[in-house]
Amino acid sequence: MKQYFPILNWLPNYKRAFIYGDVVAGITVGILLIPQGMAYAMIAGLPPVFGLYAALMPQVIYAIMGTSRQLSVGPVAMDSLLVAASLGTLSVTGIENYIAMAIFLSLFMGVFQLLLGVLRLGFLVNFLSKPVISGFTSAAAIVIGLSQLKHFLGISIHGSSKLHLLLTEVFIHLSETQLITLLISFLGIVVIVLLKKYLPKIPSALVVVVLGTFAVYFFDLHLLGVKIVGNIPKGLPSFKFPSLQNIPFSELTPLALTLALVAYMEAISVSKSLEENEENYHVDANQELVALGTSNIIGSLFQSYPTTGGFSRTAVNNQAGGNTGFSSIVSALVIGLTLLFLTPLFYYLPSAVLASMIMVAVYKLIDFKLPFQLWNQNRDEFFLLIATFIITLFVGITQGILIGILASLVVMIYRTSQPHIAVLARIDGSNYFKNIERFNEQVKHRDDLLIIRFDAQLFFGNKDFFKKKLEALIHQKKKTLKAVILNAESISYIDSSANAMLIKYIEQLKGQNIQFFITGAIGPTRDVLFNNGLIAVLGKESLFVRTYEAVDCFDGIICKDDLQNKICQQTVK
Repeated sequence: MKQYFPILNWLPNYKRAFIYGDVVAGITVGILLIPQGMAYAMIAGLPPVFGLYAALMPQVIYAIMGTSRQLSVGPVAMDSLLVAASLGTLSVTGIENYIAMAIFLSLFMGVFQLLLGVLRLGFLVNFLSKPVISGFTSAAAIVIGLSQLKHFLGISIHGSSKLHLLLTEVFIHLSETQLITLLISFLGIVVIVLLKKYLPKIPSALVVVVLGTFAVYFFDLHLLGVKIVGNIPKGLPSFKFPSLQNIPFSELTPLALTLALVAYMEAISVSKSLEENEENYHVDANQELVALGTSNIIGSLFQSYPTTGGFSRTAVNNQAGGNTGFSSIVSALVIGLTLLFLTPLFYYLPSAVLASMIMVAVYKLIDFKLPFQLWNQNRDEFFLLIATFIITLFVGITQGILIGILASLVVMIYRTSQPHIAVLARIDGSNYFKNIERFNEQVKHRDDLLIIRFDAQLFFGNKDFFKKKLEALIHQKKKTLKAVILNAESISYIDSSANAMLIKYIEQLKGQNIQFFITGAIGPTRDVLFNNGLIAVLGKESLFVRTYEAVDCFDGIICKDDLQNKICQQTVK
């Protein structure tokens, strides 16, 4: 039970000293979540109240099942945009159907996350490489920011997740800009930025919400064309199972899976970053999937759209003194009280203020440093980042992340299919054998020996590359070569295809009176040599622990002792 409900681990040991920090942090995050949740709901194309619904039950469930004590679960900008982009590709008519689809998407992605967690497949998030995530996040942040121009400028445009279509719409309707709305938006950004810089402890989001609401109310700005949030339904969300009618499962499946992985990636990255500074708990990656999945599933039963752990809120929760999941429960209580009693206070809240909050928030998601670092250090990953960035901007959000993952896998496969092969030679006067390209002047070259090191596992994807390279090197010493030594220290595994290739090639070399030795084979590699028939062709006498031992034995200086034989033949059958 404690594995799936970590609250049973920390609640019995809850200290009275934690109460103050948890309560203060919970109230702080709850106050932050009110305007933030409404803003993110707007990104998703939903009425603002659904941002509050998404900040309610998921927080409570995660506090019970999550392994991170500070992670704040709720609506986030990235997932909100993915919801809008996902549902925007479908022919959804009417706001009620759109809401029903968004709530079902929460259920669907939650099921995926729960299954991945139960099956312990959390490692799949490792396929989201840093360049792909950076390119995707930066492009998505730009699209998120520009999607708010309709509220920022006070114009009516058709939404899109594609940059060129979005900018075209804005350009066409630019002449319709409401100057008062533009002024409110601009001042909102200025106030948020200045408060964050000079008075970081003051909740800047709440300040601009209060100022914007008062300005509209006292000066009747809504009568001058300033769009306001309007009536927000009062009361807690009702329990209701998401409708399964007219749900395009085939179209939503890849979208829900993408959303599940991206949401998990966001949550686990911020959880792990906090774990480094904590000594009293450990973040379990697979349990995090279970907790996030259950949060989304149960949240969908209370009209929540997809949620995950938020970067900024989690940081605030940690800085404000949050010690345990109790801070998230307090935060949920703040949201619940707001829904019960305070929603009328947001009637005059201008949409422009929420747009300014979103623009400031997403600006921080744009990664300016990594592209320059990759350009100087790793060009192939730079182009991977740029490709993901461009596809996300101009083709689509979902296509960007999926193609980015596929490109990452292609790059990984290419690297493993053509790994590094080093030709080694003895450094004069020592038993060290080093790459002749790095130590050309210090090594002692020999025409009768070829010593190579293969820096990867040997499998069907690179066996032909290995054979081709070896044949080319042997050809260079064809007239004088008497032995080949394979340094296998970096070979972690040999599959059946590579094993068959080695058997055939060793037999071929023996037919040419060229000996073959293997040195430094680790345990799993030795298991393959002995269990798959290769040792019968190679011979136990041709297996050595260290390279210099094989060379000395070839030269007739010294042969293996009993300990060396024992080590070379130690396998697991």
